[in-house]
Amino acid sequence: MALLYVEEKRMQPYSLTASTIMMNGVDLQSLTQRYGTPLYVMNESFIRNQAQRFKATFVHEHLKTTIFYASKAFLTLAMAQLIDEEGLSLDVVSLGELHTALKANFPPSRIIFHGNNKTSLELDYALKHHVETIVIDNPYELQLLIEKVSRPQKVMLRLNPGVEAHTHEYISTTKHDSKFGLSINDVETIEVMKTMINHPLLDFTGIHCHIGSQIFDPSSFHKEAQLLLEYMRDIKDNYDIEIKTLNLGGGFGVKYTDEDTPFDIQLYFHDLLDFIKNTCDEYQIIYPHVCIEPGRSIVAEAGVTIYTIGALKTTHSSKHFVFVDGSMADHIRTALYQAKYEARILERPLDPHDRIYSVAGKACETGDILIHESSLPTPNIGEHLVVFTTGAYHYSMASNYNRLLKPAVVFVNEDDARVVVKAQTLDDLLSSDVML
Repeated sequence: MALLYVEEKRMQPYSLTASTIMMNGVDLQSLTQRYGTPLYVMNESFIRNQAQRFKATFVHEHLKTTIFYASKAFLTLAMAQLIDEEGLSLDVVSLGELHTALKANFPPSRIIFHGNNKTSLELDYALKHHVETIVIDNPYELQLLIEKVSRPQKVMLRLNPGVEAHTHEYISTTKHDSKFGLSINDVETIEVMKTMINHPLLDFTGIHCHIGSQIFDPSSFHKEAQLLLEYMRDIKDNYDIEIKTLNLGGGFGVKYTDEDTPFDIQLYFHDLLDFIKNTCDEYQIIYPHVCIEPGRSIVAEAGVTIYTIGALKTTHSSKHFVFVDGSMADHIRTALYQAKYEARILERPLDPHDRIYSVAGKACETGDILIHESSLPTPNIGEHLVVFTTGAYHYSMASNYNRLLKPAVVFVNEDDARVVVKAQTLDDLLSSDVML
């Protein structure tokens, strides 16, 4: 039976008035005048508050714990600095993410590097800059690392326990046919561990797992922990392999629409850590250093995207469209995951809703829909549409499809706003092109 938790009252990322939307005392309309649209806006105070909430709740008197921010959700130089200031560690999955973190002076001693196909260049870069831990995904990666390592290096192994997390197929990562990790049911997995343990320069510290994203049922994480603890017991009894670190990954769901019901991390983390401690006592294994990797749950609700409304259209079949100056190039998740969003007209956020509109972008694709069904008052050309909960996987996944320019990213904090990513210019767009 699913464990039920309801999210506790916490800081809100924005507030609605009759004539505008406010964020940290800043009128979002003023930002459209200063920076134009499309525009990504992030509530810096909310992000810091979320980081502090995770730090305050993911603790246990008997267990060492660490929180790694999953940088793929949203990473810039400013974001890496913020995460460092808030005392969280960082996980990266590419050369670009690692380079961004290091350029922001993020301590490599608090970076974990994982991913399913690390290149030779990426491993060279990680070793050169003394990244704390490299998570091995497969035997090929291990052999590639062994060829390069020349000094002691901490390593972990990503495992796939086969947990069926109830989420979208594309963001479920531990089904038995997943591309990530080695199965806990394969003998080969033990052989890979032995190779790591027996190598003189590799310090095998533990196991890593991530069961998926946007998960609302906390029993999925309990099941993950249970299977991995059982595995730790079995390999201790059968192979005398002791696991010192247990990284459970992330995937904690957030609210995009009223259909979403995130669970209360304060209540749940206490139960989860108690369960791990008690199960370790029952299995007579050491207490592991327990880690998690929240990303979306720290930044998603902090962000909004602001668009300018262009043409309106009603089709022959009576479908109502509102067109905006953005597109799937800055908002890909609807097309990719069938994700749902809520929106308001910035100048009239509390006006009663007249009808259902499909919010469409300007990319040359029929599938360029930002919101399939959005209940809005009748829009006016030139007004602005605010789409909520776009802080995760929007800027990170933005592209230049149709040669559209990537928007600026603005952080809002304490009655002020600052640009942390400049809007692309036409010259930026062509900066890497070469004429014949």
